Amino acid sequence: MGQGQAQPGAPTDAAIVAAFKSVSTAVISDNLQRLPGAVGLRPFHAGAPMAGIALTVNTAPGDNLFIHRALDLIKPGDVLVVNGGGDETRALVGEIIAAIAQQRGAAGIVVDGAIRDSGVLMKSDFPVFARAANHRGPYKNGPGAINVPVSIGGMIVAPGDIVVADADGVVAFAPAVASELLQAARTQEQREAEILASIRAGRYAGAYAK
Repeated sequence: MGQGQAQPGAPTDAAIVAAFKSVSTAVISDNLQRLPGAVGLRPFHAGAPMAGIALTVNTAPGDNLFIHRALDLIKPGDVLVVNGGGDETRALVGEIIAAIAQQRGAAGIVVDGAIRDSGVLMKSDFPVFARAANHRGPYKNGPGAINVPVSIGGMIVAPGDIVVADADGVVAFAPAVASELLQAARTQEQREAEILASIRAGRYAGAYAK
């Protein structure tokens, strides 16, 4: 699809999305056969975890025209997921775009590319994940597309996917698996909590092979 926009699927249960904010990406990945997950992206904010619904953007490397267009479509709880082609030579997002997204209720921003104003963003709790920081600004010529499947750090994200991110990285998955995945993740968390308790008590004697 060229300079177009597709429509995402039906709304996802907000309570389920919110619950994933307290689940680590490592545990989520473990329960998705350790397959999905973006590589090379890291947080550029004060460290708050993030969970939301993907509003996806494809951009030309070094160009953020379609990011600006996507800002007009943000709904509360959306995560702006930008495929910048992994290009680090020009920043696609900075303080102003982050402030607009936050003011419009976005849950965060994920950029497979560079950001700038990192000194300001690093002091904020508004989640921003990217590949690098670079002071050089973007062009605004296009082309691009909104609400189409995108590749972020080697992970495919579809419009409407649930996106979760923390200090370890970014993972995304279809809403259809969310309920079962959340239950499996909680089970693993409980099992790991019991193992850690046994270690602290000096009772741990088995191999942990998860």
